[in-house]
Amino acid sequence: MLKQNLQFKLSQKLSPQQIQLMKLIQLPTQAFEQRLKEELVENPALEGGQDEEELYEKDEFDNNDEYDDYEGSDNIEAEDINIDEYLSDDETPDYKLQSNNYSDDDEERDTPYAAQTSFHQDLINQLNTFILTDEQREIAEFLVGSIDDDGYLRRSIQDIVDDMAFTQGIYTDEKTVEKILHVVHELEPSGVGARDLQECLLLQLKHKTPTESVELAIDIIENQFDAFTKKHYDKLLQKYGISQDQLKKTIHEIEKLNPKPGGSFAGNSRVTENIVPDFAIRIIDGELELTLNGRNAPSLHVSKDYQDMLRTYKDSRDKSHQQKDAVQFIKQKLDSAKWFIDAIRQRQETLFVTMNAIMHFQQEYFLDGEETSLKPMILKDIADMVGLDISTVSRVANSKYVDTPYGTKLIKEFFSEAMKNDQGEDVSTLEIKKILQNVIEDEDKSKPLPDDQLADILKEKGYPIARRTIAKYREQLDIPVARMRKKI
Repeated sequence: MLKQNLQFKLSQKLSPQQIQLMKLIQLPTQAFEQRLKEELVENPALEGGQDEEELYEKDEFDNNDEYDDYEGSDNIEAEDINIDEYLSDDETPDYKLQSNNYSDDDEERDTPYAAQTSFHQDLINQLNTFILTDEQREIAEFLVGSIDDDGYLRRSIQDIVDDMAFTQGIYTDEKTVEKILHVVHELEPSGVGARDLQECLLLQLKHKTPTESVELAIDIIENQFDAFTKKHYDKLLQKYGISQDQLKKTIHEIEKLNPKPGGSFAGNSRVTENIVPDFAIRIIDGELELTLNGRNAPSLHVSKDYQDMLRTYKDSRDKSHQQKDAVQFIKQKLDSAKWFIDAIRQRQETLFVTMNAIMHFQQEYFLDGEETSLKPMILKDIADMVGLDISTVSRVANSKYVDTPYGTKLIKEFFSEAMKNDQGEDVSTLEIKKILQNVIEDEDKSKPLPDDQLADILKEKGYPIARRTIAKYREQLDIPVARMRKKI
């Protein structure tokens, strides 16, 4: 049986403009500049720089019934109005745009650029110093090409033999490849071409000048590597019958080695990410002053040429369908440019208001720089202060940096949960982590404190925290367990 009923449903949807605004708010300074360049290229009605007067007003043309309901006229051809003439500078003679004041004896002051050599190319260049047959050189170059950026050869010899046969047509055996690998191990930086950490450390130790400590270090890495990595120093002392001072010197030799030899290459091609602070906080006469990076406030205006084209169409009496299509395009670009300028202004205001609220909420920290002064603060606290949605505050804090008198900080690091101390007061988890870190730094490294003892110490300091919570905070601080912190 078919039934028909009427149902009312209230729903909320974001407009495309709101979605674009949210995306703009989320962008940090460098990404915002790239987005701005893209918009300037895509929209010819948007121009950089300041303009003395804004001729284009959206309402002026949105209420134009003549434009919206126009059906066109067949008496006027599209060629009667040349859109290009409003964009061209043909009235300016060419000679005014050229100069001929360059002398033959003028120097060309070009900035020289250093050509970097890649890590793998440097290794191949070093192979030229070895006397190898053509087949050996092909194998050596293949091995070098298989080394990763850390300097390791993380493939088995059998896989390399099979790969050379299938992809390069080089037929060889494991024994030959092992022999050539010893040649690769002679390359700099020492340790390159190792198949694991143990071999990497051994290669570096064998390149050192032989001393008592170096010889003992080679023996330990070669025969007692597991005991060394687990810091079973008592076993090593008993095994070799040496004093603690001798073992300490030997461990010092090992600690000076590089576990990632490829990372030390000066010409490596890894991209270094530069952080551009989006805000700056300064202390002036005991008061905090917040500024927004000027690169977030570009000078933009709507193109006068496009405004003139739209005004010319409005004043025209006879119009064709083709002209109407052209003007629709022009109006669309003008509207888009006007909205983009408004969105940037709204982005600036949102960023500044949100960061200003964070600054005043954490005023005590920004004045003295002590991390223990950070208050518990969640997204809802700031959202309620500025009257914005929690998701908007999250977008501002997630990928933005602020330059403070104590260094450049990621804004989201100022947010933390609250925990109760023994007096029932709310304290930040950041404060507890800082105290935990200080306790671990001050511990006796010959007898590091396990998590249950750390929990007891923090409880004595007024922070009743369970052992499992200590373990969680320790892992978040990237601090190893007690056994791995042990030193002689």
